[in-house]
Amino acid sequence: MADDNAPNKPVHLIYLSGGLVVFYLLQWSIEWIWGYFTRYPSEFKVTLFAAIGAILATIFAYRNRKTFGLVSEVAAELQKVSWPTGQETKVATIIVIVMTIISALVLGLFDFVFGQASQLIYGA
Repeated sequence: MADDNAPNKPVHLIYLSGGLVVFYLLQWSIEWIWGYFTRYPSEFKVTLFAAIGAILATIFAYRNRKTFGLVSEVAAELQKVSWPTGQETKVATIIVIVMTIISALVLGLFDFVFGQASQLIYGA
């Protein structure tokens, strides 16, 4: 079919997410470097340079065959994943919270016991 190689929503979402990450990393880096040379860097200019850099980087990555192929493969693999239902996620979250509380209590008990033993041994 002709639609097999056509870009789909997950591919575009991956590129959009990557572009946003690049934007924020560039903004932080430019502000940090520019702030090293001047006391108050212009926020508008920093944001403008970061936006232009992120757009150019995203377009370059989108037009690169290797990158596009890799992103398309990742999106195809993500569609094969069997995602948990909402109920399964709630149950797993509750189990994690309960086990975290139990682990904290056990570790707190060990800390208390070893602290008391240390005070008896060293007589502090």
